[in-house]
Amino acid sequence: MSQFFDCEDPEQRTAGFEAARAAILAKQCVVMPTDTVYGIAADAFSPQAVATLLAAKGRGRNMPPPVLIPQVSTMQGLARDIPEAVEKVVGELWPGPLTVILHAQPSLTWDLGETKGTVALRVPDDALALELLAVTGPLAVSSANRSGQPAGTTAAEARDMLVESVEVYLEDGKRPLTTDPFAGEALPSTIVDYTSEVPTVVRLGAVSLELLQELDPAIRMPEAEAEEEAKADAEAVAEASTETKHQESTTETS
Repeated sequence: MSQFFDCEDPEQRTAGFEAARAAILAKQCVVMPTDTVYGIAADAFSPQAVATLLAAKGRGRNMPPPVLIPQVSTMQGLARDIPEAVEKVVGELWPGPLTVILHAQPSLTWDLGETKGTVALRVPDDALALELLAVTGPLAVSSANRSGQPAGTTAAEARDMLVESVEVYLEDGKRPLTTDPFAGEALPSTIVDYTSEVPTVVRLGAVSLELLQELDPAIRMPEAEAEEEAKADAEAVAEASTETKHQESTTETS
């Protein structure tokens, strides 16, 4: 039976960490908070554990999970041929909601799925997540939900979707720490692929393209997505302007 711990209670937090560590060692899955949404986590170096994670989400090997790491220096042991620009970008934005895709070290004995020799890495800006990563090492982590359903914003929400497929649930309050200012929705991490000649934004999330390009001007977004993003920004600004005019009109006639 799954175990559920309220980590806002000091005693349960301690017990929850012990249970989560034991579950990771036993190649089982845990649900933990991050700075974006709650994640389902497993030992990144255990093919069995990663397979369990993918099965719990209802995903295939064609959607390999990213890996959360406890500190920037861990990146050197997991990735090779790291561009200097990456060092600058992650030096400024980690811990934080930025995932970078790099070439994986060929000596690593892991199986995250069909990665084509790459690995997606991130240091989360979350005290509980970092504390857990410090004792478990790198964890394969994906959003805590069944594929096609909204990501869990609490461990309780995640449990409703993942039920007994997860051994330990660590509750630490509602996530994310960052939301879409217009829609109020959870923003995932921004993903940048550094495995090709031109670094490319794979997914735009909590870190803006403008901030990324301030740190690394070479970063690009696919043209179709850039156009869609510009259109969405224009619509949001227009909507905000319309709302402001409506409020001013209401005030004048009151």
